Amino acid sequence: MRTRITVPDDSLTRLRIALTVFFALDGFVFAGWVVRIPAIKEQTGASASALGLALLGVSAGAVITMMLTGRLCRRYGTHRVTVVCAVLLSLSVALPPLTHSAVALGAVLLIFGAAYGSINVAFNSAAVDLVGALRRPIMPSFHAAFSLGGMLGAGLGGLVAGALSPTRHLFGLTVIGLLVTAVAGRTLLRIPAPTRSREVPQQTSEPRRKGTRTRGLVVTFGLIALCTAYGEGALADWSALHLEHDLEATPGVAAVGYSCFALAMTIGRLTGTRLLERLGQTRTLVGGGTTAALGMLLGALAPSVWAALLGFMITGLGLANLFPVAVERAGRLAGPDGVAIASTLGYGGMLLGPPAIGFMADWFSLPAALTSVAALAATAALIALLTRRAAG
Repeated sequence: MRTRITVPDDSLTRLRIALTVFFALDGFVFAGWVVRIPAIKEQTGASASALGLALLGVSAGAVITMMLTGRLCRRYGTHRVTVVCAVLLSLSVALPPLTHSAVALGAVLLIFGAAYGSINVAFNSAAVDLVGALRRPIMPSFHAAFSLGGMLGAGLGGLVAGALSPTRHLFGLTVIGLLVTAVAGRTLLRIPAPTRSREVPQQTSEPRRKGTRTRGLVVTFGLIALCTAYGEGALADWSALHLEHDLEATPGVAAVGYSCFALAMTIGRLTGTRLLERLGQTRTLVGGGTTAALGMLLGALAPSVWAALLGFMITGLGLANLFPVAVERAGRLAGPDGVAIASTLGYGGMLLGPPAIGFMADWFSLPAALTSVAALAATAALIALLTRRAAG
Protein backbone atom coordinates (compact mmCIF):
# COMPACT_ATOMS: atom_id res chain seq x y z
CA MET A 1 0.00 0.00 0.00
CA ARG A 2 1.38 3.37 -0.98
CA THR A 3 0.63 6.64 0.75
CA ARG A 4 0.55 10.12 -0.71
CA ILE A 5 1.02 13.10 1.57
CA THR A 6 0.67 16.62 0.25
CA VAL A 7 1.73 19.73 2.14
CA PRO A 8 3.59 22.80 0.81
CA ASP A 9 7.38 22.41 0.97
CA ASP A 10 7.95 25.56 3.04
CA SER A 11 5.39 24.36 5.60
CA LEU A 12 7.14 20.99 5.79
CA THR A 13 10.43 22.72 6.49
CA ARG A 14 8.95 24.82 9.28
CA LEU A 15 7.16 21.76 10.63
CA ARG A 16 10.42 19.82 10.70
CA ILE A 17 12.13 22.61 12.63
CA ALA A 18 9.29 22.82 15.16
CA LEU A 19 9.24 19.07 15.74
CA THR A 20 13.02 19.04 16.10
CA VAL A 21 12.72 21.69 18.81
CA PHE A 22 10.19 19.60 20.73
CA PHE A 23 12.40 16.49 20.49
CA ALA A 24 15.31 18.55 21.84
CA LEU A 25 13.17 20.06 24.60
CA ASP A 26 12.07 16.60 25.71
CA GLY A 27 15.66 15.42 26.02
CA PHE A 28 16.70 18.66 27.75
CA VAL A 29 14.01 18.46 30.42
CA PHE A 30 14.43 14.74 31.03
CA ALA A 31 18.20 15.03 31.40
CA GLY A 32 17.81 17.99 33.76
CA TRP A 33 15.72 15.75 36.02
CA VAL A 34 18.00 12.72 35.92
CA VAL A 35 21.20 14.54 36.86
CA ARG A 36 19.53 15.73 40.07
CA ILE A 37 18.43 12.25 41.13
CA PRO A 38 21.37 11.82 43.57
CA ALA A 39 20.44 15.04 45.39
CA ILE A 40 16.74 14.16 45.49
CA LYS A 41 17.58 10.63 46.68
CA GLU A 42 19.49 12.15 49.58
CA GLN A 43 16.69 14.63 50.26
CA THR A 44 14.08 11.87 50.49
CA GLY A 45 16.36 9.44 52.36
CA ALA A 46 15.36 6.63 50.00
CA SER A 47 17.34 3.40 49.66
CA ALA A 48 18.30 2.09 46.23
CA SER A 49 15.28 -0.21 46.11
CA ALA A 50 12.92 2.50 47.39
CA LEU A 51 14.26 4.87 44.75
CA GLY A 52 13.72 2.15 42.16
CA LEU A 53 10.08 1.86 43.23
CA ALA A 54 9.68 5.63 43.08
CA LEU A 55 11.15 5.68 39.59
CA LEU A 56 8.58 3.06 38.67
CA GLY A 57 6.08 5.93 38.87
CA VAL A 58 7.61 7.34 35.68
CA SER A 59 7.20 3.97 33.98
CA ALA A 60 3.62 3.47 35.15
CA GLY A 61 2.52 6.95 34.14
CA ALA A 62 4.13 6.63 30.73
CA VAL A 63 2.75 3.19 29.92
CA ILE A 64 -0.79 4.13 30.94
CA THR A 65 -0.83 7.31 28.87
CA MET A 66 0.89 5.73 25.88
CA MET A 67 -2.15 3.52 25.51
CA LEU A 68 -4.44 6.56 25.51
CA THR A 69 -2.37 9.08 23.58
CA GLY A 70 -2.95 7.37 20.24
CA ARG A 71 -6.69 7.92 20.61
CA LEU A 72 -6.16 11.53 21.61
CA CYS A 73 -3.94 12.09 18.57
CA ARG A 74 -6.58 10.64 16.25
CA ARG A 75 -9.28 12.83 17.77
CA TYR A 76 -7.44 16.12 18.32
CA GLY A 77 -4.39 15.78 16.07
CA THR A 78 -0.76 15.00 16.87
CA HIS A 79 0.27 18.65 16.84
CA ARG A 80 -2.22 19.78 19.47
CA VAL A 81 -1.44 16.82 21.70
CA THR A 82 2.30 17.51 21.39
CA VAL A 83 1.91 21.12 22.54
CA VAL A 84 -0.36 20.24 25.48
CA CYS A 85 1.97 17.48 26.61
CA ALA A 86 4.98 19.81 26.38
CA VAL A 87 3.25 22.19 28.79
CA LEU A 88 2.48 19.34 31.20
CA LEU A 89 6.04 18.04 30.98
CA SER A 90 7.48 21.46 31.72
CA LEU A 91 5.23 21.96 34.74
CA SER A 92 5.66 18.47 36.20
CA VAL A 93 9.49 18.50 36.16
CA ALA A 94 9.40 21.04 39.01
CA LEU A 95 7.53 18.64 41.34
CA PRO A 96 10.18 16.04 42.39
CA PRO A 97 12.34 18.39 44.53
CA LEU A 98 9.23 19.39 46.50
CA THR A 99 8.93 15.87 47.94
CA HIS A 100 10.50 14.50 51.14
CA SER A 101 9.68 10.80 50.98
CA ALA A 102 9.96 7.98 48.45
CA VAL A 103 6.17 7.61 48.36
CA ALA A 104 5.59 11.27 47.55
CA LEU A 105 8.38 11.15 44.97
CA GLY A 106 6.74 8.18 43.27
CA ALA A 107 3.40 10.00 43.17
CA VAL A 108 4.75 13.10 41.43
CA LEU A 109 6.85 10.98 39.09
CA LEU A 110 3.62 9.31 38.01
CA ILE A 111 2.51 12.72 36.69
CA PHE A 112 5.90 13.42 35.15
CA GLY A 113 5.91 9.99 33.49
CA ALA A 114 2.42 10.53 32.09
CA ALA A 115 3.54 13.75 30.40
CA TYR A 116 6.80 12.21 29.21
CA GLY A 117 5.15 9.14 27.71
CA SER A 118 2.41 11.13 26.03
CA ILE A 119 4.67 13.64 24.34
CA ASN A 120 6.90 10.88 23.01
CA VAL A 121 4.00 9.09 21.36
CA ALA A 122 2.59 12.37 20.02
CA PHE A 123 5.69 13.83 18.41
CA ASN A 124 6.93 10.47 17.13
CA SER A 125 3.56 10.02 15.39
CA ALA A 126 3.87 13.51 13.92
CA ALA A 127 7.42 12.76 12.82
CA VAL A 128 6.33 9.55 11.07
CA ASP A 129 3.83 11.55 8.99
CA LEU A 130 6.50 14.11 8.14
CA VAL A 131 9.00 11.43 7.11
CA GLY A 132 6.37 10.07 4.73
CA ALA A 133 5.68 13.53 3.37
CA LEU A 134 9.34 14.31 2.71
CA ARG A 135 10.11 10.75 1.52
CA ARG A 136 13.52 10.96 3.16
CA PRO A 137 14.94 8.85 6.03
CA ILE A 138 15.21 11.76 8.47
CA MET A 139 13.93 9.94 11.58
CA PRO A 140 17.45 9.65 13.08
CA SER A 141 17.76 13.46 12.96
CA PHE A 142 14.80 13.84 15.32
CA HIS A 143 16.29 11.37 17.75
CA ALA A 144 19.61 13.18 17.39
CA ALA A 145 17.83 16.34 18.55
CA PHE A 146 16.56 14.44 21.59
CA SER A 147 20.09 13.28 22.36
CA LEU A 148 21.48 16.78 21.84
CA GLY A 149 18.88 18.17 24.20
CA GLY A 150 19.83 15.50 26.72
CA MET A 151 23.49 16.39 26.41
CA LEU A 152 22.78 20.09 26.93
CA GLY A 153 20.43 19.40 29.83
CA ALA A 154 22.95 17.14 31.55
CA GLY A 155 25.78 19.58 30.90
CA LEU A 156 23.78 22.46 32.37
CA GLY A 157 22.89 20.28 35.33
CA GLY A 158 26.56 19.56 35.95
CA LEU A 159 27.40 23.25 35.84
CA VAL A 160 24.71 24.32 38.29
CA ALA A 161 24.79 21.26 40.58
CA GLY A 162 27.07 22.95 43.08
CA ALA A 163 25.42 26.37 42.88
CA LEU A 164 21.67 25.77 42.67
CA SER A 165 19.40 23.56 44.71
CA PRO A 166 17.35 20.95 42.83
CA THR A 167 14.25 23.07 43.46
CA ARG A 168 15.65 26.16 41.76
CA HIS A 169 17.27 24.18 38.97
CA LEU A 170 14.15 22.24 38.00
CA PHE A 171 11.92 25.29 38.35
CA GLY A 172 14.24 26.99 35.87
CA LEU A 173 13.62 24.08 33.50
CA THR A 174 9.90 24.71 33.87
CA VAL A 175 10.32 28.33 32.79
CA ILE A 176 12.53 27.38 29.84
CA GLY A 177 10.15 24.63 28.77
CA LEU A 178 7.11 26.90 28.79
CA LEU A 179 8.92 29.62 26.82
CA VAL A 180 10.13 27.17 24.18
CA THR A 181 6.68 25.62 23.92
CA ALA A 182 5.10 29.03 23.45
CA VAL A 183 7.41 29.79 20.53
CA ALA A 184 7.62 26.42 18.76
CA GLY A 185 4.04 25.52 19.61
CA ARG A 186 2.66 28.44 17.59
CA THR A 187 4.31 27.03 14.47
CA LEU A 188 3.12 23.51 15.19
CA LEU A 189 -0.47 24.59 15.76
CA ARG A 190 -0.60 26.72 12.61
CA ILE A 191 0.58 23.95 10.28
CA PRO A 192 -1.84 21.05 9.74
CA ALA A 193 -0.50 17.54 9.94
CA PRO A 194 0.17 16.00 6.51
CA THR A 195 -2.99 14.24 5.31
CA ARG A 196 -2.83 10.77 3.87
CA SER A 197 -4.73 9.47 0.85
CA ARG A 198 -4.43 5.74 0.43
CA GLU A 199 -4.26 3.87 -2.83
CA VAL A 200 -5.93 0.48 -2.96
CA PRO A 201 -3.26 -2.21 -3.36
CA GLN A 202 -3.51 -4.51 -6.34
CA GLN A 203 -3.21 -7.66 -4.21
CA THR A 204 -5.10 -7.72 -0.93
CA SER A 205 -4.79 -11.41 -0.05
CA GLU A 206 -1.03 -11.43 0.48
CA PRO A 207 -1.01 -9.12 3.53
CA ARG A 208 -3.80 -11.17 5.07
CA ARG A 209 -1.88 -14.43 4.63
CA LYS A 210 1.15 -12.83 6.22
CA GLY A 211 -0.75 -11.10 9.01
CA THR A 212 0.43 -13.33 11.83
CA ARG A 213 4.00 -13.39 10.58
CA THR A 214 4.02 -9.60 10.18
CA ARG A 215 2.74 -9.02 13.70
CA GLY A 216 5.40 -11.37 15.02
CA LEU A 217 8.13 -9.45 13.23
CA VAL A 218 6.78 -6.12 14.47
CA VAL A 219 6.90 -7.39 18.05
CA THR A 220 10.41 -8.72 17.41
CA PHE A 221 11.62 -5.32 16.28
CA GLY A 222 9.82 -3.86 19.27
CA LEU A 223 11.90 -6.15 21.48
CA ILE A 224 15.07 -4.82 19.85
CA ALA A 225 13.87 -1.31 20.67
CA LEU A 226 13.11 -2.43 24.24
CA CYS A 227 16.56 -3.98 24.74
CA THR A 228 18.36 -0.88 23.51
CA ALA A 229 16.13 1.70 25.20
CA TYR A 230 16.59 -0.18 28.49
CA GLY A 231 20.22 0.89 28.36
CA GLU A 232 19.37 4.51 27.67
CA GLY A 233 16.99 4.66 30.60
CA ALA A 234 19.45 2.90 32.92
CA LEU A 235 22.28 5.29 32.09
CA ALA A 236 19.99 8.29 32.42
CA ASP A 237 18.96 7.41 35.96
CA TRP A 238 21.96 5.52 37.36
CA SER A 239 25.14 6.72 35.64
CA ALA A 240 25.54 9.70 37.98
CA LEU A 241 25.00 7.54 41.07
CA HIS A 242 27.51 4.97 39.80
CA LEU A 243 30.20 7.58 39.23
CA GLU A 244 29.53 9.43 42.49
CA HIS A 245 29.03 6.51 44.89
CA ASP A 246 31.10 3.70 43.38
CA LEU A 247 33.97 5.69 41.84
CA GLU A 248 33.90 8.67 44.26
CA ALA A 249 33.45 11.33 41.58
CA THR A 250 32.31 14.83 42.53
CA PRO A 251 28.67 15.73 41.81
CA GLY A 252 29.72 17.86 38.86
CA VAL A 253 31.83 15.12 37.28
CA ALA A 254 29.11 12.56 37.98
CA ALA A 255 26.61 14.67 36.05
CA VAL A 256 29.00 14.70 33.08
CA GLY A 257 28.59 10.93 32.73
CA TYR A 258 25.17 11.11 31.14
CA SER A 259 26.30 14.13 29.12
CA CYS A 260 29.10 12.04 27.56
CA PHE A 261 26.62 9.28 26.78
CA ALA A 262 24.17 11.76 25.23
CA LEU A 263 26.96 13.37 23.17
CA ALA A 264 27.95 9.99 21.75
CA MET A 265 24.29 9.22 20.98
CA THR A 266 23.99 12.54 19.16
CA ILE A 267 27.09 11.94 17.05
CA GLY A 268 25.95 8.41 16.22
CA ARG A 269 22.50 9.55 15.13
CA LEU A 270 23.75 12.50 13.10
CA THR A 271 25.86 10.06 11.11
CA GLY A 272 23.17 7.36 11.13
CA THR A 273 21.94 7.88 7.57
CA ARG A 274 25.42 7.48 6.09
CA LEU A 275 26.08 4.46 8.28
CA LEU A 276 22.87 2.78 7.14
CA GLU A 277 23.71 3.46 3.50
CA ARG A 278 27.09 1.82 3.85
CA LEU A 279 26.35 -1.12 6.15
CA GLY A 280 22.65 -1.76 5.74
CA GLN A 281 20.15 -2.17 8.54
CA THR A 282 21.11 -5.64 9.74
CA ARG A 283 24.82 -4.89 10.03
CA THR A 284 24.03 -1.61 11.75
CA LEU A 285 21.88 -3.40 14.33
CA VAL A 286 24.34 -6.25 14.94
CA GLY A 287 27.39 -3.99 15.05
CA GLY A 288 25.69 -1.42 17.23
CA GLY A 289 24.43 -3.96 19.74
CA THR A 290 27.85 -5.59 20.00
CA THR A 291 29.62 -2.25 20.41
CA ALA A 292 27.17 -1.16 23.10
CA ALA A 293 27.61 -4.42 25.02
CA LEU A 294 31.41 -4.06 25.10
CA GLY A 295 31.20 -0.38 26.01
CA MET A 296 28.81 -0.99 28.89
CA LEU A 297 31.00 -3.71 30.36
CA LEU A 298 33.79 -1.12 30.45
CA GLY A 299 31.51 1.57 31.86
CA ALA A 300 30.13 -0.66 34.63
CA LEU A 301 33.30 -2.48 35.69
CA ALA A 302 36.07 0.09 35.09
CA PRO A 303 38.02 1.01 38.24
CA SER A 304 38.43 4.69 37.33
CA VAL A 305 36.09 7.55 36.47
CA TRP A 306 37.68 8.33 33.12
CA ALA A 307 37.56 4.73 31.93
CA ALA A 308 33.88 4.58 32.93
CA LEU A 309 33.19 7.78 30.98
CA LEU A 310 34.88 6.25 27.93
CA GLY A 311 32.68 3.18 28.34
CA PHE A 312 29.56 5.34 28.47
CA MET A 313 30.57 7.05 25.22
CA ILE A 314 31.19 3.73 23.45
CA THR A 315 27.81 2.53 24.68
CA GLY A 316 26.14 5.65 23.32
CA LEU A 317 27.72 5.19 19.90
CA GLY A 318 26.56 1.57 19.81
CA LEU A 319 22.98 2.25 20.88
CA ALA A 320 22.53 5.41 18.81
CA ASN A 321 20.70 4.05 15.77
CA LEU A 322 19.22 0.81 17.06
CA PHE A 323 15.94 2.32 18.24
CA PRO A 324 15.28 4.39 15.07
CA VAL A 325 16.09 1.43 12.81
CA ALA A 326 13.87 -0.94 14.78
CA VAL A 327 10.95 1.51 14.67
CA GLU A 328 11.46 2.10 10.94
CA ARG A 329 11.44 -1.64 10.21
CA ALA A 330 8.25 -2.08 12.20
CA GLY A 331 6.69 0.85 10.36
CA ARG A 332 7.59 -0.55 6.95
CA LEU A 333 5.92 -3.83 7.88
CA ALA A 334 2.72 -2.56 9.47
CA GLY A 335 2.58 1.19 8.95
CA PRO A 336 1.64 3.48 11.87
CA ASP A 337 0.40 0.54 13.94
CA GLY A 338 3.82 -1.05 13.68
CA VAL A 339 5.50 2.19 14.73
CA ALA A 340 3.16 2.47 17.72
CA ILE A 341 3.86 -1.09 18.91
CA ALA A 342 7.63 -0.80 18.55
CA SER A 343 7.72 2.66 20.14
CA THR A 344 5.63 1.57 23.11
CA LEU A 345 7.84 -1.45 23.73
CA GLY A 346 10.95 0.68 23.30
CA TYR A 347 9.95 3.46 25.65
CA GLY A 348 8.64 0.84 28.06
CA GLY A 349 12.15 -0.59 28.18
CA MET A 350 13.62 2.86 28.75
CA LEU A 351 11.31 3.54 31.67
CA LEU A 352 11.22 0.06 33.22
CA GLY A 353 15.00 -0.34 33.14
CA PRO A 354 15.85 2.07 36.00
CA PRO A 355 13.62 0.35 38.61
CA ALA A 356 15.08 -3.02 37.60
CA ILE A 357 18.58 -1.60 38.06
CA GLY A 358 17.58 -0.38 41.53
CA PHE A 359 16.46 -3.82 42.69
CA MET A 360 19.54 -5.52 41.25
CA ALA A 361 21.75 -2.90 42.89
CA ASP A 362 20.30 -3.79 46.29
CA TRP A 363 20.60 -7.53 45.64
CA PHE A 364 24.12 -7.41 44.21
CA SER A 365 25.79 -4.05 43.52
CA LEU A 366 25.22 -1.14 41.17
CA PRO A 367 28.15 -2.05 38.87
CA ALA A 368 26.84 -5.61 38.59
CA ALA A 369 23.33 -4.31 37.91
CA LEU A 370 24.60 -2.10 35.09
CA THR A 371 26.05 -5.12 33.29
CA SER A 372 22.44 -6.05 32.48
CA VAL A 373 22.59 -3.21 29.94
CA ALA A 374 25.41 -5.05 28.17
CA ALA A 375 23.45 -8.30 28.26
CA LEU A 376 20.37 -6.76 26.64
CA ALA A 377 22.41 -4.90 24.02
CA ALA A 378 23.99 -8.23 23.03
CA THR A 379 20.49 -9.75 22.95
CA ALA A 380 19.35 -7.04 20.54
CA ALA A 381 22.29 -7.82 18.26
CA LEU A 382 21.47 -11.52 18.38
CA ILE A 383 17.79 -10.93 17.56
CA ALA A 384 18.77 -8.77 14.58
CA LEU A 385 21.13 -11.46 13.34
CA LEU A 386 18.60 -14.26 13.68
CA THR A 387 15.80 -12.31 11.97
CA ARG A 388 17.88 -10.88 9.11
CA ARG A 389 16.29 -13.10 6.46
CA ALA A 390 12.74 -12.60 7.70
CA ALA A 391 13.29 -8.84 7.86
CA GLY A 392 14.61 -8.79 4.34
